[in-house]
Amino acid sequence: MYRALETIPGILVWCTFAALIFASWHIPAAAAFFIILFDAYWLCKTIYFSLHLRGTFRTLRKNMQIDWLRALDEDRALHPERAGWKDLWQLVIFPMYQEPYEVVRESFMALAKSAHPKDRMIVVLAGEERGSGAPEVARKIEEEFGSTFFRLMTTWHPAGLAGEIAGKGSNETWAAKAVVREVIDPGGIRHESVLVSVLDADTQVLPHYFGILTYHFLTAPHPLRSSYQPIPLFTNNIFVAPALARVISFSSTFWHMIQQSRPERLTTFSSHSMPLKALVDVGFWNTNVVSEDSQIFWQCYLHYEGDWRTVPIFYPLSMDAGAAPSLWGTLCNLYRQQRRWGWGCENIPYLLYGFWRHKKIPLRKKLYWAFHYIEGFHSWATNAIIIFTMGWVPILLGGASFRVSILSYNLPRIVRIIMYASTLGIASSAVLAVILLPPKPAWFRPRHYVLYAVQWLFMPLTLIVFGALPGLEAQTRLMLGGRWRLGFWFTPKYR
Repeated sequence: MYRALETIPGILVWCTFAALIFASWHIPAAAAFFIILFDAYWLCKTIYFSLHLRGTFRTLRKNMQIDWLRALDEDRALHPERAGWKDLWQLVIFPMYQEPYEVVRESFMALAKSAHPKDRMIVVLAGEERGSGAPEVARKIEEEFGSTFFRLMTTWHPAGLAGEIAGKGSNETWAAKAVVREVIDPGGIRHESVLVSVLDADTQVLPHYFGILTYHFLTAPHPLRSSYQPIPLFTNNIFVAPALARVISFSSTFWHMIQQSRPERLTTFSSHSMPLKALVDVGFWNTNVVSEDSQIFWQCYLHYEGDWRTVPIFYPLSMDAGAAPSLWGTLCNLYRQQRRWGWGCENIPYLLYGFWRHKKIPLRKKLYWAFHYIEGFHSWATNAIIIFTMGWVPILLGGASFRVSILSYNLPRIVRIIMYASTLGIASSAVLAVILLPPKPAWFRPRHYVLYAVQWLFMPLTLIVFGALPGLEAQTRLMLGGRWRLGFWFTPKYR
């Protein structure tokens, strides 16, 4: 049954393309009307997304100007019945494989400079035994930051453990179990008072991240039944990344900003936080999947019979944009990274199978999540291709009688007008991308603002080559199974 469920995303995608091609061949007029309506629908949806994006942007800028430790003190004075924020612990896990010392050190420097009290932080550098150079990186980090936090601990995940794949999830689980066993339980620290933040090795926290995280935890209606999701901002190395990498990175950021304004559909992604109690209850992250960062949401959702949600915190974490020493290397890395994110479709059979087994979850919740999750991955793999390429298919396949029709004459023109209208969204994205740039290096000149805006002309290309195609490949591989399945791909970090 589970294997059959794995074929659903790929079958839906390829049936969509086959149906459009068949309709363009045999009923070209109907196909043309569908394409026009579909493009118009996505223009309206783009406007809808843009409103969410701007709403999130306003909230984000407001949150970044707040002293969240002071806000916590003020909230404590107004609500003395709540737990005190100084009673909470922050457990921070940095999984590490082959990241350069400079990358890891920058992340630890940002953590050390954060405004949150370091004596309430337990930090784990989670290394892989198979990672070359990792012991030397760990030694340098321990020498420099060993006395900065309440406890800095290094763990080493063994290679080749039964039932595991080599990846981030198995490393995180090994590290979390070790710190619970060696630090938290022996120290008498209650699991309910620990917030776990799993940060990629290149993730740099902004000064008040743990303050706003703690604020949301203490004020959430269901604090122990919630994950907490920041906004990934891929700007650590944005000034050395090629134009395509910058566009793709900001496009990813913008999508996650849109999702923050739709919390009913928000799941976890990459670096995020959650209560230790829930993590222990579900048995930590699954160790045999690639997309453990999103699957942990579904582990909790199923374990608690639907009583789980993701709280958006409207605050960024800074991460690396995809980059490599050469342009070709950068393009290859970007495609592989997008394909790995697209492999999140492996969660579709996981949640569908879980819905079948967990009878207590309300049917309306099952239908809601099943539809929107499948639709999201289906759109990822199909929409850009339909919008930018399918407008010509009825003309090519519809036959001579259709090609001389008024509809055939107007089809590309109508599609072109809709595409022109959508460029307004691209222009506004370019403005937001410039505003979100970090402090500029010394060489940055006013002319670079123009270049950083013009780069958004690559947007249609990136939506297909670095959006739809890796998503399509991932869902096709899941459908085929066996040797076609994807393993965990480590994203190289470059400075």
